[in-house]
Order: sequence, then structure tokens, then C-alpha cells
Amino acid sequence: MLDEEQQSRVIEMAWEDRTPFEAIERLYGLPEKEVIKLMRKNLKQKTFKNWRARVSGRKTKHASLRPEGVDRGYCPSQYKVKSANK
Repeated sequence: MLDEEQQSRVIEMAWEDRTPFEAIERLYGLPEKEVIKLMRKNLKQKTFKNWRARVSGRKTKHASLRPEGVDRGYCPSQYKVKSANK
């Protein structure tokens, strides 16, 4: 069972268009069907429906559908260090 922090991270990864379900399964042991259940449980109904419509069939959400040569699930600028002077 995932703790609250892990569930939050899985939801964040599932929400990201470029993170494939296979990456979530590799990191957290949740196959796509379990991720969908987690999303359904934790999102508002309308938000869940919008998410499902967006990710269904999306090439970037399934490693087997990705173009050859795409081997990472995030943009290089996605995890920039935030400045302490804000």
C-alpha cells in the first residue's frame, strides 16, 4: 500500500503527459489499471473524466506507442532548481 506522499507522486506522474504508465509501474509497482483506480478515487469526477479523455491512446503515456528514440519521461527543463530569492 502506498503512503499519502507516494500516492500524491503517482497522481502527479499520471497527470504529466510525458510520463508513461510503465514508469509508474516500475517505480511504484502499480500497473495502469491500478493507476486509473487511484486517479478515480482521488480526483473529482469531472477532473477524472477529463484526464481519462486526455490520456486515452496518447502516445506519450504508453512506452510501446512512443516514437523510437524517446527514452525519458520528462522535459530537460522540468526539474530546474528553484531560486531561494523569491
